[in-house]
Amino acid sequence: MKKIEAIIRPHKLDEVREALLEAGFRGMSVTEVKGFGRQKGHTEVYRGSEYHIDFLPKVKLELIVPDDQVEHALATIIKLAKTGQVGDGKIFVLPVNDAIRVRTEESGDGAL
Repeated sequence: MKKIEAIIRPHKLDEVREALLEAGFRGMSVTEVKGFGRQKGHTEVYRGSEYHIDFLPKVKLELIVPDDQVEHALATIIKLAKTGQVGDGKIFVLPVNDAIRVRTEESGDGAL
């Protein structure tokens, strides 16, 4: 099993979520986060004063998938989250040793 953490633009979340659900990925967590990478924030003007915003709003989508479905999940996320602009986000893939469904105590891929 692998954990996929995708940090994407907030306005892309609904498209990505719907596509993942249609592809059969049923469980995921979403967190509103702020950060910066190469985009390095941006400058805005408010009431005539210019100020720099370092941390930009993003969303972090987390899902655990069986090893044989990782590439399909990644392709789905990339296809729908990509705009081609700086700030599209990052995806991290991490190993997961085990998963346990609390209600039934089922473990492994069956717990997903």
